[in-house]
Amino acid sequence: MALMCISTMSVKLSRLPVELGHSFLNGNNFGPCIYDEDQAKRVKWALDKGHQIASHTWSHPHLANLTADQIHHEMWLVEEAFIKIAGVMPAFMRPPYGEYNDRVREVAGIRGQTIVNWDFDSGDTWGLTAEQSNQRYTDLIKTKPNTILTLNHDVHQQTAHVIVPFAIKALKDAGYRLVTVAECLGKPAYQWQAAPQPRDATWTCAGKPKVGSYP
Repeated sequence: MALMCISTMSVKLSRLPVELGHSFLNGNNFGPCIYDEDQAKRVKWALDKGHQIASHTWSHPHLANLTADQIHHEMWLVEEAFIKIAGVMPAFMRPPYGEYNDRVREVAGIRGQTIVNWDFDSGDTWGLTAEQSNQRYTDLIKTKPNTILTLNHDVHQQTAHVIVPFAIKALKDAGYRLVTVAECLGKPAYQWQAAPQPRDATWTCAGKPKVGSYP
């Protein structure tokens, strides 16, 4: 049976169906800080519901434009948040905009993370309507690919409430099995897991990079 890894990014995870497999998260992108109480609860909720969570960097920069030290910092900040909130060290990362180079690969390797990119975009960030995104899924299914790794952004209401539910049903009806990226690739979901840490004054985005911090 074919595999279908469906992925998304953002931290408004409570909008997503429990069946959804994998979420790549930022720490301080457009929207609330990952350490905000409601957001932290959503990250833990995702893990508890069986979602795989992974890194999408802290502030969503163009990684190929950064120095190695800056890339390390971007990756560490979101790793630190995962450790504090959920007690996990991610084993996967998705580079913002799908952009990476040899320097990004080297840093990700040093940090023990596999780079993951999509092979199908729902188009939900292009200004498409839900109907248009759904049609893209319908057209994709007609081509009968063996595996699919899709990109969706649950910060959009129509993605969480219309597109993703449609995609899940359509793909399952076509015989696809939804799995996490880790299961799809046959790798552990996390480098290690431990108990979450108690909230303290370090749970903050203050003084850390935000969108547009880098040239």
